[in-house]
Amino acid sequence: MVTFALNFCKSTKKSEKKRKFAPYLELYSCYMSCILNIETSTDVCSVAVSNDAECIFNLEDHNGPNHAVKLGVFVEQALAFIDNHAMTLDAVAVSCGPGSYTGLRIGVSMAKGICYGRGVKLIAVPTLELLAVPVLLAERVTEPEARLCPMLDARRMEVYAQVFDRALHEVRPISADIVDADTYRELLDQGPVYFFGNGAAKCMEAITHPNAHFIEGIEPLAKNMFPLAEKRIAQQQFEDVAYFVPFYLKDFVAKEAKKLL
Repeated sequence: MVTFALNFCKSTKKSEKKRKFAPYLELYSCYMSCILNIETSTDVCSVAVSNDAECIFNLEDHNGPNHAVKLGVFVEQALAFIDNHAMTLDAVAVSCGPGSYTGLRIGVSMAKGICYGRGVKLIAVPTLELLAVPVLLAERVTEPEARLCPMLDARRMEVYAQVFDRALHEVRPISADIVDADTYRELLDQGPVYFFGNGAAKCMEAITHPNAHFIEGIEPLAKNMFPLAEKRIAQQQFEDVAYFVPFYLKDFVAKEAKKLL
């Protein structure tokens, strides 16, 4: 499924929307940057354009992984949209991992090429932090003491996971966790923990603590990157286009091809 969305309307509730971002994401919307957002860390390929702290162009492919086929087409359309509407591209934001080794390489390579060609800044957005954005903006978590645990599938019963509070402050750093009933028991004993992302579904049977909550349908998407990208622009947190590499967390291991009979 490919989705396409445009929005030129200036919402009458725009200032209200920006205030809603502030408690959780500390959105620095006064910079009004035009950002090309690229997300390829999972099977979903998505590209979005944000301007003045709102998403105005969005393309998604959920039939992947098709990054090698779809990303170039999506980026071409996004850049044409920017140029046709006389906007000046300020930066390219790319999901930097962890996630799919191949997907991350394709996305980062594309982002770096655009930055070189257009002379703009490169912004890295951590994938697990990005997963938390739609959860917070939809106000799915209401308890002040709650913890958020975005998860990405790392095969078998292993996940890439990180723990945040409701202000997106890191409580526990990223790690590759082998999930069983005791993996997050210490956190769960302290209060509610919300698990989400494509690694969370397979953990539902293993994690049965009463403080464990699971949110379904959360994916890292380009349209949700702009609050984190704007924050990094405000903090002047840019990457070196020449030397930046994705955060894979674990080294890629090539498997020997099966012999054909």
